[in-house]
Amino acid sequence: MIAFENKPQIGQGIYTLRDAATILHLPYAKVHRYVTKYWDGQLGEEFQSQYSWLIDGSRAVSFHTVVELYVMIQLAEKGVKTAEVLKAHKKLGEFYNTHFPFAQKQVLQEIKTDGKLIYWKNGSDVISLNGSDQFNLDIISVFFKKLDFGEEDVVSKLWPMGKEHAIVIDPSRKFGHPIIEGKNIYPETIFGHFQAGDPVPYIAHIYQMKEKEAEDAIAFCKNAA
Repeated sequence: MIAFENKPQIGQGIYTLRDAATILHLPYAKVHRYVTKYWDGQLGEEFQSQYSWLIDGSRAVSFHTVVELYVMIQLAEKGVKTAEVLKAHKKLGEFYNTHFPFAQKQVLQEIKTDGKLIYWKNGSDVISLNGSDQFNLDIISVFFKKLDFGEEDVVSKLWPMGKEHAIVIDPSRKFGHPIIEGKNIYPETIFGHFQAGDPVPYIAHIYQMKEKEAEDAIAFCKNAA
């Protein structure tokens, strides 16, 4: 079981809400609203504590909260009411005995929606998470392909641009900051050279990486901007 991650610890990742918005390519205002209203509010009430914490005056969350934010917002954008998402979160949390059910491999593989309600396939059974009729519609498959899973089938890494690109977010490395896989180099470092006018072949040479890796770092920073 994942412990309740509501304070900064090495290996969990530390992400300000602006960091989370940048990684997920979502508006900061939306991320802030969801964290404060739902994770720290309605979900946090279950544990008499908030999911987030303050770092030098900025609100921050763990890696698994970032993953859950994406899933919840995607469900909401498909038309599912927040009350239904929170209900599904609670029921799945009880089933898996975790504070982060939307970071579980089986949930991400098998969660469904019809745009109104949420369903979950458990083995051969499709279970309505509010007791209504069954319905199937895949939704999180694209996001699922960007994830790696570790112990107990819990999300361990996020490839924000997809696994065909070199940028990875691993909470056990560099405090979870996006890095170039295998290099431990921040994308911003490469982007800084690019902005200064250095050509990609030169950047790749001095950092001993493939040109594709440098290009991925530049693209990531451009998208974040």
